Amino acid sequence: MDAVRIGLQVLLVLGGLFLTFLILLHKGKGGGLSDMFGGGMSSSLGGSSVAERNLDRITVGVALVWFTCVVGLGVLERFS
Repeated sequence: MDAVRIGLQVLLVLGGLFLTFLILLHKGKGGGLSDMFGGGMSSSLGGSSVAERNLDRITVGVALVWFTCVVGLGVLERFS
């Protein structure tokens, strides 16, 4: 059980870092935090809608993996 717990913890940390990176890649929808980092200036250089949809799908997939790791760690903690 310790190997499963360590594997889930590593996956949780890596997923959280990758999820943060993916969220920062999204195009800003208005005057928010993303514009502070230059998102407003590169709006004309932005990718196509297909690239944005693929980025959305990857972000949701990584978020589901992250959430599954959190639930899995909770279940392991509860029943051990």
